[in-house]
Amino acid sequence: MPNDERLRELRRKARSLPTTSGVYVMKDVLGKVIYIGKASNLRRRVGQYLLNSSARRAESPKRAALCESIADFDFVNTRSDAEAVILESSLIKQWKPRYNTLEKDNKNFLLLRVETFSPLPRFTFARHRKDDNSIYFGPYLGVSAIRRALAEIKKQFGILLSDAHPKRLEDGRWRLYDDARSEISKYPNIVSEAEYAERVRAAIDFLGGRNAELQAQAKKKMEATAMEMEYEAAAKYRDLLSAIMQTRRANARGCPHADISRTPEEIATAAAARLKEVLGLENPPFSMECFDISHISGSFAVASMVRFENGEPAKKKYRRFKIKSFVGNDDFRAMREVVGRRYSRLAKEGLPFPDLIVIDGGKGQVFSALEAFGEAELPAPKIVGLAKREETIVLDDFSEKLLPRTDEGLRLLQRLRDEAHRFANSFSRDLRSKKIRESILDDFPSLGKKRKENLLKHFGSISKIKSATAGQLAEVEGIGRETAEALRKFLDANFPEYAGGKAENG
Repeated sequence: MPNDERLRELRRKARSLPTTSGVYVMKDVLGKVIYIGKASNLRRRVGQYLLNSSARRAESPKRAALCESIADFDFVNTRSDAEAVILESSLIKQWKPRYNTLEKDNKNFLLLRVETFSPLPRFTFARHRKDDNSIYFGPYLGVSAIRRALAEIKKQFGILLSDAHPKRLEDGRWRLYDDARSEISKYPNIVSEAEYAERVRAAIDFLGGRNAELQAQAKKKMEATAMEMEYEAAAKYRDLLSAIMQTRRANARGCPHADISRTPEEIATAAAARLKEVLGLENPPFSMECFDISHISGSFAVASMVRFENGEPAKKKYRRFKIKSFVGNDDFRAMREVVGRRYSRLAKEGLPFPDLIVIDGGKGQVFSALEAFGEAELPAPKIVGLAKREETIVLDDFSEKLLPRTDEGLRLLQRLRDEAHRFANSFSRDLRSKKIRESILDDFPSLGKKRKENLLKHFGSISKIKSATAGQLAEVEGIGRETAEALRKFLDANFPEYAGGKAENG
């Protein structure tokens, strides 16, 4: 088709487009998809691609090449700009058009995560799926686009995003956002958990495409064009229909075991009931405490204890421990110490023990925890270990259970263990940073906090830094040869017994 004739035909088709939001699909003369875009006004947006050559002189070469290559286009209406953004990203992932280069970079992939394990689920972003009973949508392409879409969804449904820190009020209801201006649209800022759960369900339905409107539109167009024997056009709508359905199936695969019909409390109750069954408990474990040890090559050894009640973190009851009975790298001994200290104190104060104690580790760590109760002459509650590599549950008789990764009881144990690990590591980092600030290295000029932290992380202790040769110091990230030699001279002057580094002196 001559260029001018093609343009006239495309313009006539564009003038018949609706002025609503939607997604348009540009194709070349071979019918190949070359660009996919979104629009708040389809007629106006598509028309901008069909201007005369003189009107496009200011455009970039890439944009001009795209416009010259357009031989046909299709479109799908959407209910809102947010829905257009999500559909656009999904179709780009499906077809990978040559002119959507920015959207095809894997580094831009994002998942939309609904934290269904929380009393007030937030809608956040994630790079990877976890077995945490969240619901995941995506992956989506284009970070800025999906962020704009989520902001729009917040307005439409009144849900919490990652920047929210809701507070419980005296009457049991929740204030979603601290700022009074956060009362958005028709949704109040103060709600009950049941009222907020309805908002979450509506937003999940929207993201999951359960209204089926997009699918119905594509199917209607496909059938109409087939009836008119326009089989090529019908095939194009068939492709659109296929992409929409595949997108919906991908979303459903995001968390196939999550049940959005259940409240977080119901999920926690089911997980506790599963643990009662698996671990042979008399009752479902309402209260659970988990211990983890953290250190760097034996230095800054600390432990954490986190507590869950009814499946949720009880953060005010978390505890941190410095290892006091020895110096070095002995996880078993450290575990025995902190478990003994924790429950000896509870017994002395007349406070109840938890229904279940979880140890981050295998048989050795579980044995150490049992030893602590024996040394303190205290009756031990149920104790289990969770070994990370295969997520094996180690019972207090040292038998093992291996549950499916989708098991709700295992997921609850994983959440508890991961929280203990996070809490222990944060404590270790705090101590390490404090030690770095107080160390002799503070007197060495031009050595900032980051490089001191890298030195300590690499060698594990100040004494090992003193013993290092200039060559070994230069291996540390951020420490060049010149700085390493200057640091070695500084250490030689202050610690003659380490002169030159022990490795050099033998």
